Amino acid sequence: MSAQRSAHTQPLIELGAPTLGEPEKQALLEVIDSGWLTMGERVRRFEHEFARMHGAADAIAVSSATAALQLALAAHDIGPGHEVLVPSMTFVATASTVVHTGATPVFVDIAAPDLPHLDPADAKARLTPCTRAVMLMHYGGYGMDLPAWRAFTDTHGLLLVEDAAHSAGAAYPVGQHSAAAAFSFFTNKNMTTAEGGMVLVADEERRDRVRYLRAHGMTASTLDRDRGRAVGYDVLEPGHNFRIDELRGALGVVQLPRLPKWNARRRALTARYRAALAAELPQVTVPFAADHSTTAHLMAVLLPAGTDRTAVMAALRAAGVQSSVHYPPVHLFTAYRDSSGPLPRTEEFADRQLTLPLHPALSDADADTVVAALAAALRA
Repeated sequence: MSAQRSAHTQPLIELGAPTLGEPEKQALLEVIDSGWLTMGERVRRFEHEFARMHGAADAIAVSSATAALQLALAAHDIGPGHEVLVPSMTFVATASTVVHTGATPVFVDIAAPDLPHLDPADAKARLTPCTRAVMLMHYGGYGMDLPAWRAFTDTHGLLLVEDAAHSAGAAYPVGQHSAAAAFSFFTNKNMTTAEGGMVLVADEERRDRVRYLRAHGMTASTLDRDRGRAVGYDVLEPGHNFRIDELRGALGVVQLPRLPKWNARRRALTARYRAALAAELPQVTVPFAADHSTTAHLMAVLLPAGTDRTAVMAALRAAGVQSSVHYPPVHLFTAYRDSSGPLPRTEEFADRQLTLPLHPALSDADADTVVAALAAALRA
């Protein structure tokens, strides 16, 4: 939704907004004119270019990051009787994909309120003979210590998987120390194909398995058969319909080259927020050190303990500023309540966290307006 003005409302400063324009329109028109809409040559180009950007041998485009995670786990034989260590401070798909393999998610606390990443000490304490994997999540686009986590998983004979939904275009080595990394191109991400995801898989045989599992386990694609490159196909194992179409592939091709510039703008806005908050609202803190490597997907802040966050969000909305919470802890949802005991640091973070607007179309003046509105809301 675009920012709107009326006689009764202020201009809306949106939480997040995709960057879309003539290049995207032209790319979609070209797909329609081609007459080929399902997974084809544009998707393959998107895969190649995404892999190149992230220093990977290849990539597999799929219908969502959720599909990417599920395929990554399936291709590495995670299933019934297994446990996977996961964060609770994440979107619920991080845990639900484990459940859909038949395995059990085991929730791990964060390291600290200013470092909402999986805590290695708590992860070690939750290991059992059934533990098979650790799933990391780069919260807000802030990179985890991947070499350290690879050493942890190697020491304990575990698989390392990255939920890299916030990490497209990262400068940190996403996908280079893990068995697999899953990315999101949902509408609110740093680049978008509306819906869609990508998975990087280190092992070539496992990568091939992900590729055919995304399309019913078939050995030949619809495009191969249409172009005469295959006259039949086998089904190697039961798979899924997790394919991505040419329309989304075309969007990815035109969005990807601009991703580094967009991420840089997000980092610049984050730095401006940090400076303004330190000057005007020192009681409001920003997680992570200022020099922490990031794609700056989220502008997360921590309100003072005891703040009525609902009232603050309502005051921001009245001032024309959208806000949100990332995330309600997964282990407190009804479906997962019996999967873990208390996670005190996660719960403290969740009680105080607030997400402010952050996207490339935001101006410096907009960021200043957001901080001023937050200051007024806290005073009230």
